[in-house]
Amino acid sequence: MSVSSPPRSPSPAFPAPLLVVLGLVLATAAWMLPVNLKSVSPALLRAAGQGTPSLGAYGRDLVDVEKIGPAALVLAAAKATGDPRAPALDAALELFAARQPGLMAWGGWDPFLDPLFNLRADSGRRSSLPVLTFFNTLRARQTLRTYLGRSGSEGVQAFLQLREITGTGRFVPATRPGGQPLDALLLLTGLLYEGKHLSAPLQRELRGLAETAVKNKELGELETVFINLLSLGRRLDWGQMVELTRRTDSTKTLGEYAHLARVAPDQLPLIYAAALFSDSADRVAAYLIEFGKAGLEDLTLALKHGQGAVRQLLLRQVPVNRHPTPALGAAAELALLHPQLLLAAKYLGVLLGVWLALRGLDRWLVGPGSVASLPGTFGHMKAGVLSVLFALLVLAVTEPFLLQAAPVSEFQIRRPVLVFANLAAAPETPTSASTMEATNLISIAVFAALQVAVYLLCLRKIREIALQDVPPLVKLRLMENEENLFDLGLYVGIGGTAAAMVLITLGVAKANLLAAFSSNLFGITCVALVKIRHVRPFKRQLILQGQIAAAPGIEATGPAAVPVRGSAGL
Repeated sequence: MSVSSPPRSPSPAFPAPLLVVLGLVLATAAWMLPVNLKSVSPALLRAAGQGTPSLGAYGRDLVDVEKIGPAALVLAAAKATGDPRAPALDAALELFAARQPGLMAWGGWDPFLDPLFNLRADSGRRSSLPVLTFFNTLRARQTLRTYLGRSGSEGVQAFLQLREITGTGRFVPATRPGGQPLDALLLLTGLLYEGKHLSAPLQRELRGLAETAVKNKELGELETVFINLLSLGRRLDWGQMVELTRRTDSTKTLGEYAHLARVAPDQLPLIYAAALFSDSADRVAAYLIEFGKAGLEDLTLALKHGQGAVRQLLLRQVPVNRHPTPALGAAAELALLHPQLLLAAKYLGVLLGVWLALRGLDRWLVGPGSVASLPGTFGHMKAGVLSVLFALLVLAVTEPFLLQAAPVSEFQIRRPVLVFANLAAAPETPTSASTMEATNLISIAVFAALQVAVYLLCLRKIREIALQDVPPLVKLRLMENEENLFDLGLYVGIGGTAAAMVLITLGVAKANLLAAFSSNLFGITCVALVKIRHVRPFKRQLILQGQIAAAPGIEATGPAAVPVRGSAGL
């Protein structure tokens, strides 16, 4: 019985080269979308900051409302970030100092303090003073205590009652010799409470701690709060302290800011300006405690782009992906509005683009009909597997924070603060890079490209054997003769890993096991695809064709001939 070969599939709708180009364009466009899974791109920060106030403009607004102390720290941050409006802000502060010289030491006007300290009196200073400096004298504390004693606030009265407590821990009791620091801190806290300069959550928490301390006749948790206030009160003037506590929602954040002021005093203007810019000291402190010095660099980058960039970075609480990749700026606005939707479109676009490119290469280089007896959907299967692998590679390149553990933050609070000195002498902990080195990314891409070349070479060889005009059993022997070629992916993979390890040992390349062993992984994947999905089914086809050709009464007229159910001899 004669069995004809199955009809060939119709020619594709798109020419193979056009399919390759279309796939590459789609994958590249999707890769350039400025959205990431565990990081934020600089292009997205630029778009978020566009049209929002810069540090210089924000500081100028502070001067207009007579908040001179905060404006001075914002000016320092503007100079550090190279804001072009910093000179205008500097000139505005100089002009204000000429008109109101007395207010410069306090950092601005306050109607509660003016009757007590005569804020407008010219002390000859043209810069701010730490707020606790004004509470050094006994007369200043007595004046302030008398003023607060007339307050009708129960919270203020609770703080004043703490002055009689002797269970003060590391502080000397306020009524004893040497108790001036605690006395000044009690008055400072009461003054902030009386003037409504605390955020509502922080005010409730402090009042609860004060009432508990009065009941237990010991400071308890307030001791740590006062230590943190001591650190901030020695660095911030009154106006700066007020603006910070208005944006702080817990004593935990207050402690974190005091910790940051101690471990990074030179960066305090940037940290302070970020709290004002974002209107949330809590988010700034959480971000810096989590990411350390690298997070401070990312925050500085956001400060350069404007208020919107800072708020976007702190809202997401992820690091900045500084890997130099081009980005489609036109899609940044959409990424801000619908980040999850654009992220899904990015990786689906990469997957589809790579699949189209691989399908085009398969039709172009290997050609249709290379293995005629394989199922019709097999060509799609091999491109699908490779496209998933390449999409994962793109994910690894664009999302380096998924593959490496975050380094230990230099700003992490590891133990309670026990001393106030010798903090600058602590040794710095070396940290590893938070992103993958460019050489490692290039090596991974080279290893993947080599395996794709080996894969296509094997398919061409299978096609060459399939199209030869020889009996099926001869084709089977030729396939067995090419076993070493079909194992070439393993040899290349092992060779790539060995070469990478040698370069790491010699110090030519930095140690990165992911880059080194990716060559082996790609090699195993390539050989598995070739042998399981191509060689084995083709050999099975050749064995069946050889048996059919040898069976009496059956004529195989095509390379894909199959026996018909019920035929003689079957």
